[in-house]
Amino acid sequence: MTSSSLRITEIFHSLQGEARTVGLPTVFVRLTGCPLRCQYCDTEYAFNGGISMSLESIVKQVATYSCRYVTVTGGEPLAQSECLSLLRLLCNRGFEVSLETSGALGIGEVDERVSVVMDLKTPNSMEQDKNRYENIELLRKKDQVKFVICDRGDYDWARARLEEFELSKKAGEVLFSPSHEQLEAAKLADWILRDRLPVRMQVQLHKLLWGDQPGR
Repeated sequence: MTSSSLRITEIFHSLQGEARTVGLPTVFVRLTGCPLRCQYCDTEYAFNGGISMSLESIVKQVATYSCRYVTVTGGEPLAQSECLSLLRLLCNRGFEVSLETSGALGIGEVDERVSVVMDLKTPNSMEQDKNRYENIELLRKKDQVKFVICDRGDYDWARARLEEFELSKKAGEVLFSPSHEQLEAAKLADWILRDRLPVRMQVQLHKLLWGDQPGR
C-alpha cells in the first residue's frame, strides 16, 4: 500500500443513524482495522481484509452519490495515517465531513473543518483504559462526545466524566447511547431526565430501520 492509499472495508450511501446529522443522507467511508476490541462492537467485519484504494479513487466513488455529507468511520479510521489526508481532501472538495473515532488516538492533526464524533469508552466496553483524555481539550463546539452505555454502572461513570471534564462546555453536544440489546433505551432516557443531564439521548436509527445489516 502506498502513502496515498487507504485500506477500505466499504463505501456506502445510507441515512446517518447517530449524532447531530441523524436522519440525513450520508456517504460512509469505512476504513479497515481497529486497535480496540469493545465487547459490544457491531463492525467486527472491518477489523481485517478490505481493499487498497487511492485517495482520489475514494473521493471519486463518494462523489457518485451526489451527497453533501460524508462520514469517515471504521474500525478506527485514525489507525491509518493517511486518514488525515483523506479528511483534508474531502473537505477541499466541498463535502461536509465528520469523523467517528474511538478516542484512543490523538485528534490534534484532524482538519479543523471536520466535525469529530469522539467516544469515551465506558467500563463495560472493556476498553476504558484506551481513553486518551488529552483529546478533550482539543474539542470544539462543532464536535461531539459519545458514550455507549451498557448498564447503570456505565451511566454513573459517564455522568461523572460529564461533570469532571465539563464536557457540555467543551463539545457542541454530549451523546448518550444505549448499547444495542444490552440496555433498554427507555431506561436510559428515564435516568437522563431524572438527573436533568445536559446531553442528547440517541438511538441508532439505522438499526431500527435495517437491523444489523452491514453497509446500512
